[in-house]
Amino acid sequence: MKPKAKSQKQKVKIVFLDRDGVVNEDSAEYIKEPSEFHFIPRSPEAVALLNRHGFEVILITNQSLIGRKMADLQTLEAIFHKMKKGIQGAGGRIRDIFFCPHTPDQGCSCRKPRPGLILKAAEVYGIDPAGAVMVGDSAKDVECGINAGCGLTCLVATGNGRNARKDLARKGIVPDYFGEDLYDAAQWITNHPIGSNE
Repeated sequence: MKPKAKSQKQKVKIVFLDRDGVVNEDSAEYIKEPSEFHFIPRSPEAVALLNRHGFEVILITNQSLIGRKMADLQTLEAIFHKMKKGIQGAGGRIRDIFFCPHTPDQGCSCRKPRPGLILKAAEVYGIDPAGAVMVGDSAKDVECGINAGCGLTCLVATGNGRNARKDLARKGIVPDYFGEDLYDAAQWITNHPIGSNE
């Protein structure tokens, strides 16, 4: 899809979400099959809440288990399907998913904290990142949002969030909001004026 001209950018509100540790419980062993995917309480409802307030939700996630040969693309798609189905059951919708399959040593431009995934989504959908929010549980997520020019960044305490908050503080980086979980962050986002992309 050809990106729209800047003067014609979509008047939609966008929230970029990390997956592991934000939507679902993270694992040091990676989420390698659908049976290992478990929602963090209230995360499907959080997506539905964002949708009801006019926000489109796009997933931005590192999935190096592909590059590590721990799972194939078909299995990853099955995991995504389980996630989307669960979110739909709560009344929500994921607009699209952009993922990086590479390992850290492959030097790609899409692995967070690099901004490639968000910039690709912006190109595909004609999004102005300055009017978007990035939500994650790691320093990489927040830095990715900043590197891509997102207007706001939110860090959640689930997953690695509490440690990430300390890591970011050591770098002098403070997210715009620190929430207990995705639902808490969603409530804050829906009450914040940014996101109009106008």
